[in-house]
Amino acid sequence: MRERLLVIDDDQAVLSSCQRIFTAEGFEVDTTPDPSEGLRLASEENYTVILCDWKMPGLNGMDVVAELEQRSPDSTILMISGYPAVERAAEAMKRGAMDYLPKPFTPEEISSAVHKARARKMDQEKKAFRRFDRIIDKFPKPSFDDKAPKTIAETVAQTVGVAKANSPWISLFVLGILGGAYIGFGGLFSTSVTFDLPASMGIGMQKLIAGGAFSIGLMLVVIAGAELFTGNTLMISSVVLGHITWKKVLTGWGIVYVANFIGSIILALLFVFSGLWQTGGGALGEAAVGIAHSKVNLSFTEAFVRGVGCNWMVCLAVWMALASRLIVGKIFAIFFPIMGFVAIGFEHSIANMYFIPGGIFLNTWAGVAPAGLDLSGLTWYAFFVKNLLPVTLGNIIGGVVFVGLSYWGAYLRPEPQTEN
Repeated sequence: MRERLLVIDDDQAVLSSCQRIFTAEGFEVDTTPDPSEGLRLASEENYTVILCDWKMPGLNGMDVVAELEQRSPDSTILMISGYPAVERAAEAMKRGAMDYLPKPFTPEEISSAVHKARARKMDQEKKAFRRFDRIIDKFPKPSFDDKAPKTIAETVAQTVGVAKANSPWISLFVLGILGGAYIGFGGLFSTSVTFDLPASMGIGMQKLIAGGAFSIGLMLVVIAGAELFTGNTLMISSVVLGHITWKKVLTGWGIVYVANFIGSIILALLFVFSGLWQTGGGALGEAAVGIAHSKVNLSFTEAFVRGVGCNWMVCLAVWMALASRLIVGKIFAIFFPIMGFVAIGFEHSIANMYFIPGGIFLNTWAGVAPAGLDLSGLTWYAFFVKNLLPVTLGNIIGGVVFVGLSYWGAYLRPEPQTEN
């Protein structure tokens, strides 16, 4: 008789992944997003292993684990969570869980965790008095260590890309609006702290400060949670490996790109109507218009190449943030690459959705016109055709080719078949 496994998680991507992974290992797998339904199944069926999420609507994962221990005492219970904490892991084990695995995880990690948890369950009666030592020994363990590059590549291709492709469009749209706004916050913060810096500091130092301030945008996207078109170009590795289709990827890119534009415009309008552009006697507004003017006056080639370099670094920031399981590690992983791309002068399509419309609004509605600048070219046509188009194309190349496909080629490319 096949062993049975139950997965209780409100994330459909996790349910689908676990169904695929453990069916291939010979389990008969049941899944449910409803914790109440999970408790019912655990009472009625005999499961060898039960995977339970920590944070679900309706019931707290900790309470579910404690109830599972009462209803199905012979099952091996493994808690999974996107919010890892030592205290939470200890509490889960006190309530009956045999192990605790943070999200996101690779197929190898979840499979290994299940087998280790089963081994612990088999020795539970003999080693009950050592449970506290087992909890202490668990930290730190590899599951909380920073991920190696190969593991990041597997996570992006097998978990992150698949989850994004299978997300409901409304979720992508809402998170995309937030992503555009968050990058807009980074742009506004950057301009606000550099518009009146003295020339004696030098252009390089001004750009360095601007880049450090701008990094808050991607921190908000990655840590608070949002969708960003430029970062989603990493989904290419999931396509190449056959986990998702081009249709799903292009649909997701389109939804997030439009939503990013809406979020960026919202931020630009908030900046204009807040009157904050009048800071420093209108100097902040003039600086914003000057930034927009410089961006629409790049040649197509310049904008394209700067877009390539930008998203190469942005995707590396996202990539390195995935390596860390702690928020402070994600902050440092994001800060330096983002500071670098801004200081260098590369172009980011979503940031420009805030910078250039903001400059157009100020010039058209508020009459902001820095002395010595010919603003006749600061138009919507110039924004879309002379900047957004080439920068977007460059961003796609930067993320797809120089990060997504590069790491696929280094770590995930199938080995060539050799003839016997």
